[in-house]
Amino acid sequence: MSQPLRLGIAGLGTVGVGVVKIVRQQAALLTMRTGREVVITAVSARSRDKDRGVNLDHYAWEDDAVALATRDDVDVYVELMGGEEGPAKDSIEAALKAGKDVVTANKALLAHHGQALAELAEASGAVIRYEAAVAGGIPIIKSLTEGLAANEITRVMGVMNGTCNYILTRMEATGQGYDALFAEADALGYLEADPNLDVGGIDAGHKLAILSSLAFGTQVDFDGVELEGIQRISLEDIRQAADMGYRIKLLGVAQMTGRGLEQRMSPCLVPAQSPLGQLEGGTNMVVVEGSDVGQVVLRGAGAGEGPTASAVMGDVCDIARGYRYPVFGQTADTLKKAPRAQSALPAPYYLRLSLKDKPGALAKVAAVLGEAGVSIDRMRQYGHKDNSAPVLMVTHKTTRADLDAALAGIEQTDVVTEAPVALRIETV
Repeated sequence: MSQPLRLGIAGLGTVGVGVVKIVRQQAALLTMRTGREVVITAVSARSRDKDRGVNLDHYAWEDDAVALATRDDVDVYVELMGGEEGPAKDSIEAALKAGKDVVTANKALLAHHGQALAELAEASGAVIRYEAAVAGGIPIIKSLTEGLAANEITRVMGVMNGTCNYILTRMEATGQGYDALFAEADALGYLEADPNLDVGGIDAGHKLAILSSLAFGTQVDFDGVELEGIQRISLEDIRQAADMGYRIKLLGVAQMTGRGLEQRMSPCLVPAQSPLGQLEGGTNMVVVEGSDVGQVVLRGAGAGEGPTASAVMGDVCDIARGYRYPVFGQTADTLKKAPRAQSALPAPYYLRLSLKDKPGALAKVAAVLGEAGVSIDRMRQYGHKDNSAPVLMVTHKTTRADLDAALAGIEQTDVVTEAPVALRIETV
């Protein structure tokens, strides 16, 4: 039998502890399926004395992640600390320069430095595997790089942040507003230390940027992702969407167009009976559309100890088997820089306006929409409050550019009491 594959694990939080448990509890299974023993030789974390619920006495301890990454008795450096800079980046670079393979769950690092890390890995003859960085336990990275490799991918979309999906579905189920459900998610430990990473769409945007690179053979471009979070979604938006047969999701969409690569992460209305519309709680879903396979839907747990550790160990198993391929599915020198393109394909939009309760207010809004070439399909006015009149509209298909021009014009009138909310109605 081959020599054991020796792991060094940096980061002993929820996922790191989950990896330790799998290596211990599934030792025989891992050996049987990979043809070699998988063992942990050394670990690193911020605190050595913290009780993590697992005995770490059998492993060497390193206070410095870079020291761990370059140990002679570590074959694969498993980085589970997180962060786009600092120890995570330094230690991964050190491991690659030492010719060691890397497994990571660090989406932010890959979204910001993926191209440079891919070039470094190839120059060093090492590989970087990162299934756990996107959509938790869903094998979307492997699907794009292996199972769907013969397809020209036309579109990738999905719900990639379980916290946002939890908040939105709980708003609908409980009738509570955003603030109350944000607090509930925080109390349950669902939010990042910086909550804006979740509710602002940044976390999901990192994931979308990685999937775009894999799907379209482009250099990772997180700065090209149009980001909009869920903070402005109200309970009325949730209810009105339901009345029209839709549900609101923080939806990531990436597609290559004649103008360039379109990447957007924003709240959208999706048909309630579609796979994405039926998604509940913290579950993730990624939909891939390919030239020959058609539409593929992958659904599963987007976070948590077991699912994410499972994805980490799937990568470890592939390295143990000797599977080696470029970081983003093709060599780094063939990844092109794609021009950035904003959404130009026409779509209907949901609009929520708050107008001053005075004669002629609605007429002014309709005039501005008409001048921008945006026509109204449906409209509803309901319950006045504080001398304002909430108005809901669904437009006919229009471009985002025309809609933005109309919204800018509406805000310049003297009849709106707050900024309009506009949500794209997505075909899935």
